[in-house]
Amino acid sequence: MSRADMLSRVDGLRTGRTPFVLATVVRAERPTSAKPGDCALVLADGTIDGFVGGVCAESTVRLESLRLLQSGESGLLRITPRAGDADEPAQEGVRTVGNPCLSGGTLEIFLEAMIPPVLVSVYGEAPVARALARVGHSLDWDVRSGVDPSAPIASDTSAVVVASHGRDEATVLRAALAAGVDYVALVASRRRSAGVLDELAALGVDEEQRARIHAPAGLDIGARTAAEIALSVFADIVAHRPRVTLPPVEGAPEPWPSPRLEIASDPVCGMDVAVTPSSISAQYGGKAVYFCGTGCRQAFLDDPGRFGR
Repeated sequence: MSRADMLSRVDGLRTGRTPFVLATVVRAERPTSAKPGDCALVLADGTIDGFVGGVCAESTVRLESLRLLQSGESGLLRITPRAGDADEPAQEGVRTVGNPCLSGGTLEIFLEAMIPPVLVSVYGEAPVARALARVGHSLDWDVRSGVDPSAPIASDTSAVVVASHGRDEATVLRAALAAGVDYVALVASRRRSAGVLDELAALGVDEEQRARIHAPAGLDIGARTAAEIALSVFADIVAHRPRVTLPPVEGAPEPWPSPRLEIASDPVCGMDVAVTPSSISAQYGGKAVYFCGTGCRQAFLDDPGRFGR
């Protein structure tokens, strides 16, 4: 894959709100097959597209990338064949992993976690709705405005804010609750908010669900202008949103719960390996055994008894 193809793929993943890690080799100590500038994409299911070294280095990049996807952070990964280097005092922002299976040199790879921005759906075209779009974009959030009450709600939507001044409010709020959106809010006065909640009750929305609606929307900061109301709403979203909103490692994009990362130990070299469909494995005794590379896999298959259970 050329650099241009890689960048095009990155744009596609970001447009599709797909989380991934961009791994770029920044330093290579001979002998290594990777060179500075080589890069790869690591997806949440463990798939690696590109080149950052041989299979053993790739296995370490996969595991460390999936770890970073859990936190949404980025960092520098140092992979060395000298196991003792991993025991040296940790440097801030650098994770050193000793991989005895490497052919020789040390690799330093920058792992940049690309997490989709918070997705907020705003319904309405009133001044407050327009202000919500402006303020949200300033936060680098993905704010999508619309006026179609029947429009589907994306599965990873973090917040739905209704600012339509009486148009289809109950319909949109009910749909947001049914979709399981974490933060659902109505921009309205206290009196009209009470009326909309009564309308939802008449539509069969139970009390527990109605209690989830922030109505009136926003923190009480004495907001008066449309921009100030928008600011109060986003402050309330920040205060209430879950701290972790990442997809599970195994899965396609869903409403993002706490991530799950299963790790196995290579029975030959002892390296930690991410348990994913893309990892190198073999069936033994009716179970899957995972390896950092094909060399360890072949050594195990040649004589499984050498490596215990």
